[in-house]
Amino acid sequence: MRVYDSAAIRNVAFVGHGAAGKTTLVDALAFVSGSSKRHGSIQDGTTLTDYSADEIERKHSISLGVGFAEWMDTKINLLDAPGFLDFLGEGTAALYSADAAIVVINATGGVEVGTEKVWEICDALHLPRLLFVTQMDRERADFERVFDDVKAHLSPKVVPVEIPVGSGADFRGIVSLLTGDTHLYKKGTKTGEYEVVPPPPETGDAYRKYEQQLTEAIASTDDALLEKYLGGEALSREEIIAGLRRGVLAGEIVPMLVGSATLTYGVRALLTEIVDLLPSPLEAPIPDKEGDHGGSPLLGRVFKTVSEPHVGDVTLFRLYRGVIKNGDEVWNHEHSVAEKLNHLSVQQGKERLEVPELRMGDIGSVAKLRDTHTNDTFCHRDRPVHMAPIPYPEAVATSGVVVKNRGEEDKLAAGLHKLHEEDPTFHFEYNSELAQTLIHGRGERHFEIVLGRLQKKFGVHAELVRPKVAYRETLRGKAEGQGKHKKQSGGRGQYGDCWIRLAPRPRGAGYAFEDAIVGGVIPNKYIPAVDRGIQEAAVRGVIAGFPLVDFQAECFDGSYHDVDSNEMSFKMAGILAFRNVAPKARPVLLEPLHDVTVRVPSEYLGDVMGDLSSRRGQILGTDSDGRRTVIKAIVPEAEMYKYATTLHSITHGRGDFHEEFRSYAEAPPEVTAKVAAEHKKEDKEE
Repeated sequence: MRVYDSAAIRNVAFVGHGAAGKTTLVDALAFVSGSSKRHGSIQDGTTLTDYSADEIERKHSISLGVGFAEWMDTKINLLDAPGFLDFLGEGTAALYSADAAIVVINATGGVEVGTEKVWEICDALHLPRLLFVTQMDRERADFERVFDDVKAHLSPKVVPVEIPVGSGADFRGIVSLLTGDTHLYKKGTKTGEYEVVPPPPETGDAYRKYEQQLTEAIASTDDALLEKYLGGEALSREEIIAGLRRGVLAGEIVPMLVGSATLTYGVRALLTEIVDLLPSPLEAPIPDKEGDHGGSPLLGRVFKTVSEPHVGDVTLFRLYRGVIKNGDEVWNHEHSVAEKLNHLSVQQGKERLEVPELRMGDIGSVAKLRDTHTNDTFCHRDRPVHMAPIPYPEAVATSGVVVKNRGEEDKLAAGLHKLHEEDPTFHFEYNSELAQTLIHGRGERHFEIVLGRLQKKFGVHAELVRPKVAYRETLRGKAEGQGKHKKQSGGRGQYGDCWIRLAPRPRGAGYAFEDAIVGGVIPNKYIPAVDRGIQEAAVRGVIAGFPLVDFQAECFDGSYHDVDSNEMSFKMAGILAFRNVAPKARPVLLEPLHDVTVRVPSEYLGDVMGDLSSRRGQILGTDSDGRRTVIKAIVPEAEMYKYATTLHSITHGRGDFHEEFRSYAEAPPEVTAKVAAEHKKEDKEE
């Protein structure tokens, strides 16, 4: 495998909506360039970057795939990102590791929600990008409709540099607005071969319209060019290409190309435009970094970890500065460990091709690193530097998970840990209060993949269950009573007797204990035991077994026995006193409330607010953040189960939300009754 200099490298992320055709395009680019020997297909499960069992079975990308194409003495690193929103973290990693993006759009579907999401990330990163309209050979393909859609929903800076000849079954060629040539494709072409002919008459009007738009956009990138254009002079091809590249790198022009990856039409032209128009690593800014005083000679960041059978963890990284050679030792700044890069490689789909070295800007992989994880930084030990981590999208869905077979609990935890390593948008925790393993991710499709991989990779058979809610209990009234523990079973007995008063405290004030004993009716040394007994009993609550909070206990009377009294006896007396008194102090159930912020296009506002209200949500108000309406609400945590799925359904994927804990509030009587009944049923089953 040849080693490429930085100037001859292009790092390109392929992003767009699910099923837009990204994986097929990446496969075609590698095949047409000669860097891959097989032209695969989604239907056959043979594409370059969709090679996992899940992806082959479901026929769509789940993980970020990496390959390369060699074209015009340039290595193009191809980062193939999934398009479905459950896997947006993979697209985020691709875009943060690339220097440019190809936004792929289906000629029949146009701009969809996934297209909008990745476009927003590209905008935030100021990434130069090209648009590629693929699947022009499909029925109902419509280039002009897609172009209008793009201008309306993505950017007015998009300008076609190619137009199609025909569409659907009649799609047979592409007219280049840069050269005026038409590439007419032969039926059955394998690698995008074409003959150059003049533009067909039926393309005349479209050619004149779009060619003028393109020339004006290019002329606007430079005052001298603009003056020449306005003076009626023709721009040379060199001026056009230089101006177009300048506009692309500045984000002032987004060229739109067209083709069919399945037929390999337009793939050669796209390879050429990637080399001609997109930046090398030398022209791209290095992301945020800390401690880089004077410029560290070595800088790299891990953007993906893949667990492979028989190999272990494979680490994919981008080198931002310096050169690394096979067998070199690098310093992992996050974990303060040295790692040896044996079998330094580049990825071509699932294959790893060993290379002697990688130069600044390239993307590589290495297996079996001990302590290196996604988002870790590589540097020199004596020049430590930390790169800002990739900001993966937050988890928005939570579910409980249980094993179907007893004895697999330990394997479950190990498997979930490995899956988090591969996918940082997925998290898990064991909640000891609820005695439940909770998983957090992007949605139900995401969780289905997690369960499938647990079974296939780790032999764990698990299923999703509704997550439990951490309710609390408190008191609304005052009450008093006795707790007496007396036990005689021959020899020394047990004796503890206390009288207590319970009363509510303000929300969030916590627990307080008052010693009101006078006259030594309970010796001082036993009073802390009463306190401990009350606190221990309060953990199990009164109504439904949840901790009782925000109350005060006063111990004001009691009695003791010279021989039989001890700390344990008075602790038991405190427990009994609580159990006797708390039910009389008007206990109530508290439920956790969440602050929920929902962003939706305005046309869905009514439906979304209606759904929030049906979840016992309190709407606080609405605002606008430009393109979308922002709804702020307070919603009980118990009602947010599967909200991500519902919101996706209502808004066709165009809405998103954020929730965080707000406070506890008294639950309505019907909720209290339901939770208490469930607790009673669980107690019986146990």
